[in-house]
Amino acid sequence: MVAWIIRVGRLLIVLSSQHRSLALENLALRQQLGLYQRTRPKPMMRWSDRLFWIGLRAAWRDWKTALVIVRPSTVVGWHRRGLAWYWTRRSRPTGGRPQAGAEIRRLVRDMAVANPLWGAPRIHGELLKLGFTVSERTVSRLMPREQKPPSQSWRTFLTNHLASTVAIDFFAVPTLTCRILSWP
Repeated sequence: MVAWIIRVGRLLIVLSSQHRSLALENLALRQQLGLYQRTRPKPMMRWSDRLFWIGLRAAWRDWKTALVIVRPSTVVGWHRRGLAWYWTRRSRPTGGRPQAGAEIRRLVRDMAVANPLWGAPRIHGELLKLGFTVSERTVSRLMPREQKPPSQSWRTFLTNHLASTVAIDFFAVPTLTCRILSWP
């Protein structure tokens, strides 16, 4: 953490100096050298290293010239993923209505089954009398749906009405002399 604070301090000093480009290149090369010294056999990038390169990309136009450890497209990818993560976190829902408890759900279903003629307004009124605070919309959403019998299929319809069905076909044939022969 101390090394990170030192890096940020150096970056702020460099940004205010006259030889900004040379100093930023020196800072980038030192950061890469520190990474190699910190992780000997294979360089492993930490989040702080990635944030350093993302910040350097924003502050310095020629940041690609000093980059040796990773490809520039990798740094751009880190930046894009960071932005996507930020906006995903930002757009998450943070609230809403509290969910109805299991007791209220069970009570609404039991009342609806026991009294099939009662609708949501009546059950809502009964729950208010019992001391439960719940909206009528929630009660209507929690009520079990009526199971309607499926409607008949076309095949059943045709079988039932076959005796009273009349089929008429109008058959027209054009002749060679452009007259039309029609059947009934």
